[in-house]
Amino acid sequence: MENTNATPRQASFTLDGTLYTYLDLPGMYGQAYYRLPVVLRLLLENALRNMQDAERDAAVAALFGWLEHGTSESEVAFQPGRVLMHDTTSTPALVDIAAMRDALAEAGVDPRVLNPMLPMDVSVDHSLAVEAYARADAAALNLDLELRRNAERYRFLRWASKALSNVRIHPPGTGIMHTINLEQLATVVCRKAGAESVALHPDMMIGTDSHTPMINGIGVLGWGVGGLEAQTVMFGMPTLLRIPDVIGVRLTGALAPGVTATDLALTVTQRLRAIGVSGEFVEFFGPGAGTLSAGARCVVANMAPEYGATTGYFPIDGETLAYLRQTGRPESHIALVREYAERAGIALDPDAAPRYTRVVEVALDRVRMHVAGPKRPQDLHPYTDTKALLAGLDFTPRAPSDGLPRHAIAIAAITSCTNTSDPRLLTAAGLLARKARQAGLRVPPWVKTSLGPGSPAATDYLARAGLLGDLAAVGFDIVGYGCTTCIGNAGPLPAPVRAAMAAGTVHPVAVLSGNRNFPGRIHPDLDLGFLMSPPLVIAFALAGDAERDLGQEPVQIAPDGRAIHLRDLWPDEAEIDAALSAGQRPTDYARAFKIASANPAWQALQSPDSARFPWDPASTALRRPPFASLDEASQLGRYAAHPLLVLGDDVTTDHLSPASAIPPDSLIADFLVERGDKRDDLNVFASRRGNWQVMMRAAFYSKSLVNLLCPEAPVGHTRHAPSGRVEPIWDAAARYARAGQPVVLLAGERFGTGSSRDWAAKGQRLLGIRAVLAVSFERIHRSNLIGMGILPLRLPEGVTPASLRIRSGDRIEVGAEAAALAPRAPVPVRILRAGGQVETLQAAAAVETRLEVRLLRMGGVIPAILSDTIKSAVPNP
Repeated sequence: MENTNATPRQASFTLDGTLYTYLDLPGMYGQAYYRLPVVLRLLLENALRNMQDAERDAAVAALFGWLEHGTSESEVAFQPGRVLMHDTTSTPALVDIAAMRDALAEAGVDPRVLNPMLPMDVSVDHSLAVEAYARADAAALNLDLELRRNAERYRFLRWASKALSNVRIHPPGTGIMHTINLEQLATVVCRKAGAESVALHPDMMIGTDSHTPMINGIGVLGWGVGGLEAQTVMFGMPTLLRIPDVIGVRLTGALAPGVTATDLALTVTQRLRAIGVSGEFVEFFGPGAGTLSAGARCVVANMAPEYGATTGYFPIDGETLAYLRQTGRPESHIALVREYAERAGIALDPDAAPRYTRVVEVALDRVRMHVAGPKRPQDLHPYTDTKALLAGLDFTPRAPSDGLPRHAIAIAAITSCTNTSDPRLLTAAGLLARKARQAGLRVPPWVKTSLGPGSPAATDYLARAGLLGDLAAVGFDIVGYGCTTCIGNAGPLPAPVRAAMAAGTVHPVAVLSGNRNFPGRIHPDLDLGFLMSPPLVIAFALAGDAERDLGQEPVQIAPDGRAIHLRDLWPDEAEIDAALSAGQRPTDYARAFKIASANPAWQALQSPDSARFPWDPASTALRRPPFASLDEASQLGRYAAHPLLVLGDDVTTDHLSPASAIPPDSLIADFLVERGDKRDDLNVFASRRGNWQVMMRAAFYSKSLVNLLCPEAPVGHTRHAPSGRVEPIWDAAARYARAGQPVVLLAGERFGTGSSRDWAAKGQRLLGIRAVLAVSFERIHRSNLIGMGILPLRLPEGVTPASLRIRSGDRIEVGAEAAALAPRAPVPVRILRAGGQVETLQAAAAVETRLEVRLLRMGGVIPAILSDTIKSAVPNP
């Protein structure tokens, strides 16, 4: 066996007169160390630095033991250095903390003892809606509206930043959380000053958004977790993970001219989903990796949740250093990153071939221009195929439309950190807009256009390159700096589209540079959407018709009668290089961020100064949640439960906890209007995640969700078995609870795919769901279920909700005794048919670590935190 000595050994070097020390892993382990993927080298460093004694020895032995088979069942503790959240995950997390402070005070403990132990950065980026667009003042109008609509929630965030240690809020307008992470927060290498030297270690973090791996593009190890898992970490518990399988993606060649980082990201997404990646770490290596800029790498890394991975990691190299320089980091720090990465053995070696669980080859020179859709991000097609794809749909207009094509483009959005954080992609879009403007092209009036960059610095470099005016000329004025359309905050559809939809004459389509296009994700009334690069978004917007082959047909006929094709508009690489050179300045990033952070309207928001938050019983935005209580208990045990819902495959967190606008004709709207809110100004579901009563009612509220217990039921309804009535899900759940009858949920493959939102699990706990039996789970949602004390169970191979033919009146008996529960343990399940027949099958606990077992035995994350805090706290005087 290789040397697996776990006694840390330090090495040192001097740079610019300062002595630096670091863990000398190359010196300790030699060639065995370099056989590990870089992501596992980073986990090894983290274990050595944070673990002690026997646990540390076991972790080191297990990590090197992984080399034998490229897989492991062993666990390793990971302790990130910081936590990143956005407003719609931080709000419920901070509401939980505020409620836990109340519970502590009621138990006689000083509530001020409860504080995050790790630095917690919060970006306010998920609430901005595209109301104003295609006008110069759109960004200012949308920001003003955002602050008015969300003032109560934002005052709460400001209270949290004052009352809690280690919480920093970045206000609206400062950018998307992942772009802020790239441009402002990430250090790549961290330093800790000591008496005689400065200790160095890699920058490692977690974020409560599934696209946190974007930071992997510059060599920072980080991944997305659910808000509940983040709470365990921020309160001092490391996150335990099974040592991951690592998929090596070997890149060769270089991207051809005209092919974008978006095209590569969509290609990787298709390739990895096709081989069944689900929760593995992905690491990019090979000679082609070095040909990609850091911006391009970040685009690919951002899509990790779409290709099913936990990470999409690119090791540090010269492109990393170039990015740090481009975004204004000090030269002294850049030199330190270069020196440490080389000495610590975590730099990119294009000729290296570490041991991977399996390897996928991607030839960059064979990647072509693509789109993904029209319903999933892994469904890859040449950009020329949208016409054939849409022509093949089963849609026949009821009557001729009034000038709109049958697959009119309703939304064309350059949006999302995925692509707008790469200046090259935004610059290419600006240059395409310039050529369209010069040809006299205009976007048709039925297309809602928007440009939502990830950073306010984008305004500076686009303006300096002379491209802002060109973008505005074709309708792509900046609408703000936030997630906007990508997260579902597209705002209302244009009036011509709404009228045509009501008449049944169009089946509209969205095109966007985002990362997800599930039905209803972009807008609740749209079920078709294509993901594509920013310049291609503008081209399709100009066409106005998604049922168009832009490889053959013109984008538009110019006023002078010329047919303008995509090839006439597409910028070449030299044009992009010249515009980038003219536009970019390293000083822009810190300056623009500082100006945006000083927003006077944000600074003027008043907030309480108390240690406990003063809840307003009339609020429809913030309510103390019942699950943040000492009374919550484990849901494990043996019980026979009614199925509350039976669902199929690909149920996303948008189905489980929607983020789009609250429909004014919905039952949720009725609930809010009864409490004084205006029906025409209800904001988005995400803005209500601090109110458990709203989010419980919003659980499973999706037009595209089919409940197999009653497929024809209205949205958000199920059948209550004892009465046979079809009623709102929360009403049925309440009736089961009053009768003391447990409920469970059944689902198909990839249950919980999509965003990391913890409310997708909290809503289920509030509805009384004790277990979810699914064919497979998406990683983050599985963790969130456990965080809420809900047991995830994998059905046996070949068994699906459809094959079980569950009917109302059937019950599911689950034998999940707390004492017997263990990672991946078998759990007996019996189907008790309404007619008296009994069928037996054996499920498996979708539980990966001992910590997850402990959380389930305690009833979830919040009871565990409260218990641990009370044990360690002194009584409140």
